[in-house]
Formats: sequence, structure tokens, C-alpha cells
Amino acid sequence: MSNVVPPFIVAIPARYGSTRLPGKPLREIDAIPMVVRVAQRALQAGAAQVVVAVDDARIADALAGQAGIDICMTRADHASGSDRLAECALHYGWSADSIVVNLQGDEPFAPAAGIRAVAQALVGDDAPMATLATPIIDAEELFDPNVVKLVRAANGHALYFSRAPMPWARDAFAGDRHSLPSGLPFLRHIGIYAYRAGFLDRYTRLSRTPLEQAESLEQLRVLEHGHAIAVRLTPEPFPPGIDTQADLERAEQWLRTQH
Repeated sequence: MSNVVPPFIVAIPARYGSTRLPGKPLREIDAIPMVVRVAQRALQAGAAQVVVAVDDARIADALAGQAGIDICMTRADHASGSDRLAECALHYGWSADSIVVNLQGDEPFAPAAGIRAVAQALVGDDAPMATLATPIIDAEELFDPNVVKLVRAANGHALYFSRAPMPWARDAFAGDRHSLPSGLPFLRHIGIYAYRAGFLDRYTRLSRTPLEQAESLEQLRVLEHGHAIAVRLTPEPFPPGIDTQADLERAEQWLRTQH
């Protein structure tokens, strides 16, 4: 595994509509819109270019005047963030081997080291796409369907992602589902991705797949079509992303502890 961090682009899909938190990119955390905080994290990570892929002029207006941040207006009907970023790649003419990091627009506290690590994961690996994971430390997290789990092969490539608990420790869980047996790699998926720009274009041409739709996990489309996803452990914890009003309030509280 290489320790070299290559030049990389960070592209942030920021969609205005959100069923659980309407106008999510513009929600403020300590008086700063969430999308601005995410873009600032990308700059801190040392990205060669930071692009926010927006679908609404209100998000563009919130970003106006932010130094070092490009705004790309994209269609409103994209099925996933990856599809939205593929439109950006076409717009900017990124070369096929450019590394593009998809930093979710609801990750305002993503650590710079983690952003660099997912870009680094593609160096010297034949996978066209990479992502991060972190160990699961308690059973409640493992059994929570809102927490995406993954298992990976010996070469570090993903075998599967699921909302179900996995791997299933048959004998241990037959008697106790309140604690985790030792010696098994229980991993939580962190929703940050890196791809070669050429693969982003290929991704958008892949048909949606049964497992992707059943689990509502876009990365399963990649696996079902036979492409590899490299998985690395994050070098620093990722504070939880923000999906609800309660998450937003917890983020405010967390931020106050950091001052």
C-alpha cells in the first residue's frame, strides 16, 4: 500500500431537496451553512480543486465569494451523488485518470486526514473506486439498519455492503446479541468515495441493480456489475453525518466542545 497522497479533486454533491431535513446544505452550524463547512474541510485536506455540485441557485448563492471553491450547477434529476459528479467531470473535462473524491455534503466535520486517505487508497491499487471504514465497537451499532456495514477480502477490496449485521457470528449470536465476539472484523462504512474520473463516466452508464435498490446503497451497483472497491480504515474518526434536525443539534453541541 502506497503512502503517497496523489493530487486529487474534491467534488461535493449538494442537493437542496431532503425529505428528512429540507434545505439541508443551507442549514447553519454555528452561523455557517453546512455546505460551506464541508467545502472548507476539502480545502484543508489539500485538494487541487474543490467543486460543489449544486442543483439550486440558493446553494450557489451561499457559496458565492468563498475563495478556492468552484460551483457547478447540475441537473436536479440525478439518481445519486456519483451521477451528479459525473456531470461535473464532463463539465470540467477532467482527465480519465484524475482522482475525484466524493465528499458528501452532509459531512461538515470530515477530517482532512480521512479525505487524503481515500484518495491515497487508489494509488497502486487496480480498483477504480475506493472508500473508508471504521471498526464497530458495540452491538447496538452493528444491529442498527441506519449504519451501513461492510466486509472485505484479504486484498482489501469490498465483498459486500449491507444495512444488515455482518459478518454473522452464528454461534456467538445464537446465545447473545448484546455484545460483539472478539476476533471478527466488524466494520462500519463511511460514505466517502474516491474514483478515477474515467470510472465516474462508466458508473453513470451502469444500470441500477436489484441489490442496490433493495438496500438503497449506490455502491452495490459497482459490485453487482463486477467492479472492485478498495476499502481502507480511516486514520481518524469521522463524526456522524447530518440527516435530521436532531443530528444538527448534536453537531452544534459537538462543535462547542471543540472550542
